[in-house]
Amino acid sequence: MKLRVEFDRETDGRWIAEVPELPGVLAYGKTRAAALAAVEALALRVIADRIENGELTALPDVLFQSEYGRS
Repeated sequence: MKLRVEFDRETDGRWIAEVPELPGVLAYGKTRAAALAAVEALALRVIADRIENGELTALPDVLFQSEYGRS
């Protein structure tokens, strides 16, 4: 499972990271790296929840990829 991470920056300087393949998975950070770490953790929680609820039958191989290359 390849998950793309997209970034944007608010006018106040905060970074927003989003995983479009998982609707609603987005996180803020003071830095790009902090936003990336937060959104990766949230994405993994969502995947774990889907496994627990039977929406996924096995743990997929997960690769996060940002617009700046592999993260």
